[in-house]
Amino acid sequence: MKKKVAVGMSGGVDSSVAAYLLKEQGYDVIGVTMQIWQEEDPLVQAENGGCCGLSAVDDARRVADMLGIPYYVLNFKREFKESVIDYFMEEYMHARTPNPCIACNRYVKWEALLNRAMELGCDYIATGHYARVCRLPNGRYALKKSATVRKDQTYALYNLTQDQLSKTLMPVGEYEKEDIRLMAERIGLPVAKKPDSQEICFIPDHDYASYIIKETGKTFPAGNFVDQNGDVLGQHKGIIHYTVGQRKGLGISLGTPAFVTDIRPETNEVVIGSDKDTYHDSLLGNQVNFMSVDKPEGELRVTAKIRYSHQGAPCRIRMVGEDIISCQFEEPVRAITPGQAVVFYDGDLVAGGATIMGT
Repeated sequence: MKKKVAVGMSGGVDSSVAAYLLKEQGYDVIGVTMQIWQEEDPLVQAENGGCCGLSAVDDARRVADMLGIPYYVLNFKREFKESVIDYFMEEYMHARTPNPCIACNRYVKWEALLNRAMELGCDYIATGHYARVCRLPNGRYALKKSATVRKDQTYALYNLTQDQLSKTLMPVGEYEKEDIRLMAERIGLPVAKKPDSQEICFIPDHDYASYIIKETGKTFPAGNFVDQNGDVLGQHKGIIHYTVGQRKGLGISLGTPAFVTDIRPETNEVVIGSDKDTYHDSLLGNQVNFMSVDKPEGELRVTAKIRYSHQGAPCRIRMVGEDIISCQFEEPVRAITPGQAVVFYDGDLVAGGATIMGT
């Protein structure tokens, strides 16, 4: 009997080819698009691309029709608002810099979709992510970096659970991005040349602060820019406008390049320093999730990425509390940002990760 898989279809080329590959491999494939956009106005929905808008639904439906697979649009608006939008705003209001894609992957694209897929009688869910799922000799499931290193998306997926990984297929992770586009052209998919989505889907103009002010109805008062010693340097326009490591858009001139080195919500201060002040050699993280390894008893040597674009740096990690991990880098790294993820790699495997608490 064929195994049944629900493919999360965003209307993009990667998830479309994932559905095609799984059908070719003999799976009973159904296509699913998650409706997560909060606006009811069809014109507003249509203007917002990525995996949220009506255009995504239209493209995914056309691909599903061409592949001859059943297609459903499932409503995940509540899950998306609670697990992604509310979390995103709450983090910024507490001077942390969130990663909404990681939250969306863990709680919407996996937890919510997997539950719904099981109700539809599916054995697996699948996505078009550039990553690979493997089962290790120790019996654990882990993510392995994509064959396309520059497109690798394992950083944003470190938080998946063992149960979720055991029911996940990621067929495009075995291919180079160029091969995926060529395959889409060869089989005549209508989205073969569709550009990749880049922005956070619910804030396409990137103006996070205005979005938070509009949605919460709250005001975020101006406060002091201070230096490392607490001396006042000027006025900032509200802490939600800043993130650690930021240089542009500070609205302050000191005669030398200035960077945000810390944000203090309790005193409403934004600390400014030089570039060297943004470097630290250690961090603490919580909300720890281990993948290729069980919780370590002692110290582990790994490579850690502190943001999606970070190349990774050698470090030693160890648990220092029930849900707190310490990461000591061999050399200082720039702009360790509270709220972002730190992801640990053992070669090409994701060993685990955590949410950065601070340095």
